Formats: sequence, C-alpha cells, structure tokens
Amino acid sequence: MTKEEFLILINGASFVSFKFAEKYLKDKLIPEFRYNVFLNISHDDPSLTQFDIYPEDNDRIEVGLTDKQVLDLIYRNGKVPVWIDISVSKSDRKTTTFKLLCAGRYSDNKDEYYYQSGGTGPFGIKSPNLPINYKEGKKFRLKNSPN
Repeated sequence: MTKEEFLILINGASFVSFKFAEKYLKDKLIPEFRYNVFLNISHDDPSLTQFDIYPEDNDRIEVGLTDKQVLDLIYRNGKVPVWIDISVSKSDRKTTTFKLLCAGRYSDNKDEYYYQSGGTGPFGIKSPNLPINYKEGKKFRLKNSPN
C-alpha cells in the first residue's frame, strides 16, 4: 500500500463512519476529523514471522492526530495494521474524533487486510459505543470520555 492509498482509505473510512454514526447520535458531528489511535490492541506474538510486529506499541495511545499524523504513526516500511476498527468516539464544536483500534500485525499484502473485500482495506467501520440498554432506532448522545 502506498501512502497516498492509505490517505484515501482513511479519509473514505472516516466519511463512511461519520455518516454511519449520524444514524445513531443526537450529537451534531463536524466534518473536521481527528483520531485517537490505540496501537497493537491484539498484543500479537512477536514470533509470528509472516507479519511485522512492534511489541513496544503495546498499550500505546496517541490522541488528537490528523490523518497525516496517523499515516506517519502507523505506516511503517510500506505496511499497515491488517485491521483498523474505526468509530466516532466524541464530538465538539470544532471536530469529530474517531477511535482507531489497530491490530499489531503489519502487512503490505492487501489479501491480509480484514476488510479488503468490502473496499476499505484494513478499515472496519463500527458504530459508536452503544449505551447500556440501547434501543434500536433511538438516538443517543456521546458520553464525554477522554478517548
């Protein structure tokens, strides 16, 4: 994957996630995007030789990043995490912030990307965190959380 392809995918996935979240949320979402990135959520075994794995990323979180800063953070040696779950996590008057939960396995093989068949490469579009006792069709507000 090239850097340009990654930027196209993150921006496309962000827009789709943004529109998807609007179906659930009362909050007004702003089309100015930031990202909170949770690295190596899968805590993969460093002995896996098929992938590049960065155990130093365990429990690493980077917040308030732009799409280009996300690119600089997770695009490594032409490889990206094989899955990146994206969801709206908060919104304010200036930005909509997405949570990116990233696998620890990095690959440049598009066949390894979990969501490639859907056209979003490694990006899996997820709903915002649903509140306890969520009722289908009823919109809710995002809770103010640090991530």
